Amino acid sequence: MSLTIPTNAPPAYHLLVKPTGAVCNLDCKYCFFLSKEALYPGSRFRMADDLLEIYIRQLLESHRTPEVTIAWQGGEPTLMGLDFFRRSIEYVEQYKKPGQRVVYTIQTNGTKIDDEWAAFFKAYDFLVGLSVDGPREMHDTYRVNKGGEGSFDQVMRGWEYLKKYGVEYNILCTVHAANQDHGAEVYRFFRDELKTQFIQFIPIVERATEETLPLALEGWRERPLYQQTGDLVTNRSVGSEAYGRFLIDVFEEWVRRDVGEVYVQIFDVTLGSWVGQHNLCIFAPTCGNALALEHTGDLYACDHYVEPDYLLGNIRDTHMIELIASDKQRQFGRDKAETLPQYCLECDVRFACHGGCPRNRFIHTPDGEPGLNYLCAGYKLFFHHVERPMRIMANLLRANQAPAEIMKLYAVEDDGLDIKQFANVGRNDPCPCGSGKKFKHCHGRAR
Repeated sequence: MSLTIPTNAPPAYHLLVKPTGAVCNLDCKYCFFLSKEALYPGSRFRMADDLLEIYIRQLLESHRTPEVTIAWQGGEPTLMGLDFFRRSIEYVEQYKKPGQRVVYTIQTNGTKIDDEWAAFFKAYDFLVGLSVDGPREMHDTYRVNKGGEGSFDQVMRGWEYLKKYGVEYNILCTVHAANQDHGAEVYRFFRDELKTQFIQFIPIVERATEETLPLALEGWRERPLYQQTGDLVTNRSVGSEAYGRFLIDVFEEWVRRDVGEVYVQIFDVTLGSWVGQHNLCIFAPTCGNALALEHTGDLYACDHYVEPDYLLGNIRDTHMIELIASDKQRQFGRDKAETLPQYCLECDVRFACHGGCPRNRFIHTPDGEPGLNYLCAGYKLFFHHVERPMRIMANLLRANQAPAEIMKLYAVEDDGLDIKQFANVGRNDPCPCGSGKKFKHCHGRAR
């Protein structure tokens, strides 16, 4: 039978699928998702094969765009073993529509990757997200194994396999108390040592109440179920202004030498906001099209809201597109805009963040109104700092020029010069900076 898609259903949506639920072979101290095991007592935490087929079929038939992303996450999804993912490819070939292109992504801690895994990822063009928190000391502070030892060497071994097979990968780095003061160092490590061209920075904000904070400080495994409640944070959490300074430190390194070569998600998204585009849910006006599917088939409103109040239903019982188009989920998405405090509505950088992710809106505005984002101070620091370069890059885009041209401006200004000096200088003329070199060998890159 043909599927009748609800009229208010989005043409595309993003689904993070957790085939092992919260089960992981690491014990990262800040990973509140470990506590989600409590939602499914007695479960084997393995997605059944018939559910895998249901998921693939429903996903492909309900998309009305030529490209569909299949995104695996966890827990640690590689614990399912390669045969599970081979079967997923078979189901894709069985159910994809004519002309439909399927893109595969997987977020992993990298510790299980070997020759076989890397060859598989390469064969099917997987984009692998590798979780690394910076150089060894910073990474090992919180990203530990079951014995409490750092996982850096295991992760680097996995990275070596990805590099060996030419697998496309990006780095997902969480920003927390251990690395928040080392933005440039972390960035250079990824750029120079791991040779990555794609980086995501994710702030760690672990909410807690007075009752749960003492337990949360010990870590989330076998602790009360983490839910989006409380106005306290753990001592592992990134500081708000510290997060802003971290991003600024990275930006100042990136904007001088790596624009167009290294892609930092938040910088790309920020530039998008300066040209009227919003391509990331946390900074979009509304949300609701980025959901999470548990190993049981339970569909949740968002990866950050895998908790009972945000359960939409089970795809065994109701087609996922009906759940996504449900009044409950559409209202969840609208709440992002409809619950902004007046302080945010009047903010000069609201167009760039739209209040940020609702999960972090648990502090009060200066005049006492609830609903301000915990990261607000940091966001303001960052967005105000990058206002001029973002405006310049946006103008370059509108003129059909590469944003990377901004690096020429920085090269001149960093030497205390005025770029107007170079407007009409010939390439073989003496450089106006007074170096005695020909312009083409000195500041010629300024034009």
